[in-house]
Amino acid sequence: MDDTVGAFIPGPRAEIAGSTNGPLAGLAFAVKDIIDVASTVTGCGNPDWLATHGPAAAHAPCVAVLLAAGATLAGKTVTEEFATGLFGENTFYGAPVNVAAPGRAAGGSSSGSAAAVAAGLVDFALGTDTGGSVRAPASFCGLWGHRPTHGRITLAGVMPLAPSLDAVGWFARDSRLLARVGHVLLGGYPAATPGRLLVARDSMARLAPAHRAALRPAIDRVAAILGRQPEEIDIADCPGLPGLEAWAAALRTVWGYEAWRALGPWMTATGARLGPATAERFAARAKVTRAEHDAAVAQRAVAAGHIDRIMRDNAVLLLPAAPGIAPPRGNDPAANDIIRQTNERLSCVSGLAGLPQTSAPLATAEGCPLGLGLAAARGNDEMLLAIARQL
Repeated sequence: MDDTVGAFIPGPRAEIAGSTNGPLAGLAFAVKDIIDVASTVTGCGNPDWLATHGPAAAHAPCVAVLLAAGATLAGKTVTEEFATGLFGENTFYGAPVNVAAPGRAAGGSSSGSAAAVAAGLVDFALGTDTGGSVRAPASFCGLWGHRPTHGRITLAGVMPLAPSLDAVGWFARDSRLLARVGHVLLGGYPAATPGRLLVARDSMARLAPAHRAALRPAIDRVAAILGRQPEEIDIADCPGLPGLEAWAAALRTVWGYEAWRALGPWMTATGARLGPATAERFAARAKVTRAEHDAAVAQRAVAAGHIDRIMRDNAVLLLPAAPGIAPPRGNDPAANDIIRQTNERLSCVSGLAGLPQTSAPLATAEGCPLGLGLAAARGNDEMLLAIARQL
């Protein structure tokens, strides 16, 4: 298999045959290079990390269960450094190509996994999602993607970024395969019957008008399948912590504090080389105090409780999967900063409450893919995947 899009990490390919029987037999998958594969060094998108760590002693459980289900591992994929970034650009390993929108970003930080699936190099791929790193690449690359309920899939054998926010997710080109992979990873529990269909008006308002209009037929399609009339709400109309800006700030503070404690000691001790954007973000994360973290955790609890009340009785919430279509590669940094801020205000809804969210490639704008996000209460992954199968 020729890697024509720069999706796989350099060096010998970590190829492992799956079992001869199982629900995923005959399928090939790839794994983001922050997830352990036995006898392979997990590089985390940074050459100094790669040079200072030894091979993994065992597969991460999320990899082992896929191999046991018959899928064959085709290799490990490029990630933005330490799973930090939205646009799929790695100073040391390049930027995978987005075949669904040539000349535009594949999205990050699970860039290689999304690019490999979009290019047809593998059938599905594992990524991770802390603040949108499955949801945004899926939207940018025209893929189905699922970020599961926080804690549904163990993070053992996965590089920690912000453990209270991190989730292992996956990409596929069609919704039936997305659901099949989910059945293996999640354990095959029955799906709940959907309740109310909600549209996050305040989240949708963050999109450019043309992109918002492009999602309208997708919303109508979900409504028709569910037989529900969409109800518009302001999801962040939260007593005690109103507004998506406040929610995003709380998420960013928790994320920054946890990320520095997970990775900062190694960076400090080794004087590791970091790409400029990564260095800037971790320098900011190093300054987050315990008092700021504790205040943000309390704010997260307020927002999560508010979201839980809205999402009860199997409600389905529709919101943008990403802040718009994929931006051009090499985009103006100031423009990318605005896109990043918008993404924080979209991704924080599921992030703060640990919700599952599916990215559905149901729209296009300016000739590029645009995903619709479907979120549900914690534990309702199977309901979302069942809806996806019908779409």
